[in-house]
Amino acid sequence: MNSPLTHFDTDGQAHMVDVADKAETRRVARAAGSIAMQPATLALIQAGGAKKGDVLGIARIAAIQASKRTSELIPLCHPLALTRVGVEFTVDAKRHCIACEVTAETVGRTGVEMEALTAVSVALLTIYDMCKAVDRGMRIEDICLMEKLGGKSGHWIAPA
Repeated sequence: MNSPLTHFDTDGQAHMVDVADKAETRRVARAAGSIAMQPATLALIQAGGAKKGDVLGIARIAAIQASKRTSELIPLCHPLALTRVGVEFTVDAKRHCIACEVTAETVGRTGVEMEALTAVSVALLTIYDMCKAVDRGMRIEDICLMEKLGGKSGHWIAPA
């Protein structure tokens, strides 16, 4: 069985991809997502009045921590030595949401897409956790890879 899915061997069994023969290159991935909420919840976050503290500051730390622990959460991911993780939040008052964008970087033999995606997911889940007492209807939306750079496949940008 010859599958285009790299995490399966010729017998169809799951395995960790062998990256030993790949060249070490600078790898960058950018992922994004958002969380929509009630206007009052957004106002509470912006005012710093959430009962559990600085929501976006804690979500930023959670994202960085999650990126570093991705291989513990996603079974076939390689553990990576990240060289940088940047986390940015943008408040959209009109849509009553907060967008999160994470850029993860390393110099290595495999990409950092999963680290960026995991970081965005955990950042948004942290916002949900910190604000669920006042708004259980928050919606985490549109988590996706925006861009990746490095390795054999080169530079990829998500279609607009």
